[in-house]
Amino acid sequence: MAKQIEVTRIFNAPPETVWQVWVDPELVKRWWGPKHFTSPLAKIDFRIGGKSIVSMRAPKEMGGQMFYSVWEYIKILPFETIEFIQSLCNEGGNKIDPTEVGMPADFPIDIRTIVTFKEIAYDKTEMTVTEFAEFGSISNFAQIGLEQSMDKIVGIFN
Repeated sequence: MAKQIEVTRIFNAPPETVWQVWVDPELVKRWWGPKHFTSPLAKIDFRIGGKSIVSMRAPKEMGGQMFYSVWEYIKILPFETIEFIQSLCNEGGNKIDPTEVGMPADFPIDIRTIVTFKEIAYDKTEMTVTEFAEFGSISNFAQIGLEQSMDKIVGIFN
């Protein structure tokens, strides 16, 4: 079972612009969640100690269920690194047991997430998202979901 998943993508934009996909609620709503999922809500409190609440809705053919996550920021180095703990939560941002929303019993309660930004050329940024947790039976789905979310971000800049 995976203890971490990681995805790297290159964007046709400088780090300051790519950074905005984590800060601007309208941009977060464009990419949060796997392919065919939407993100109707993004309340962003982007500061160390802040908590953001984001949602993703499954497509109708998959039941249309709404899922909420809270991101609790522990490190922010502008245009370089964002570190936060993400957890499933209710609409108010209170952590919940993942089984309450149909996740398997081995779904992680807390996922330490580190996002790094590296300028690799003029107007080109490499962004890596690494998630640290015991992913258990959803390891494959977690990897695919992160890849699909990152692909949505590529679409914003290309």
